[in-house]
Amino acid sequence: MTTSRGHRRTRSGSRPASPGGPPPSGYGRPGPAGPYAHPALPPVPGQRAAPRVPPRAGDMRRYLAVALDCYLCLVTAGLLARPYVDTATVPEAAGLLIGPALAFSFLNQVVLTAVVGGGAGKLIMGIRVIGLPDAGRPGPRQLVRRWLYGLCRVPLQPWYVLRSYLAGPGALPLSTFWTSGHTDPVGLRQVRHSDLAAHRNAAAGHL
Repeated sequence: MTTSRGHRRTRSGSRPASPGGPPPSGYGRPGPAGPYAHPALPPVPGQRAAPRVPPRAGDMRRYLAVALDCYLCLVTAGLLARPYVDTATVPEAAGLLIGPALAFSFLNQVVLTAVVGGGAGKLIMGIRVIGLPDAGRPGPRQLVRRWLYGLCRVPLQPWYVLRSYLAGPGALPLSTFWTSGHTDPVGLRQVRHSDLAAHRNAAAGHL
């Protein structure tokens, strides 16, 4: 059936989409750009897609790295304070232990990570710290913020574990003990060294 303007209608009486109307079904998917967002453009022939950022290291690997860092920190502080503990009072002994522990923690988590990409425990467990979203080396300001974040989070882990048991099984997943809703604190991610090496090789080939 043809109207006076020459447009052909279907049997149901609907008219095909005009250039100014909405696109036909299947043209795009609803998304943040609008109800008819354009589909992703196909890759240019002969050009490789940019490599994706390496995923986070496994929970157990990261937990062991944190445990090793804490152990090394306490052992170092204990060895430094041992000659003075016998003659010091209780407040002085606590200060002798806390001071070197904080100093070693800063050197390990900030200085050593800025130089080689990870603290002692992370290096032992094959973990490197990267910045998002480009998987580059983290800056000193980010590392200091992450160190302060860790000082506030790690001592509270027993409380989160206890709260999970009091709330019932499944109330708090295990991942929340460390992240607490923050997947990558201060924009830094812990990844496996092998994944980071593969990412850098792929990025070099892409460029």
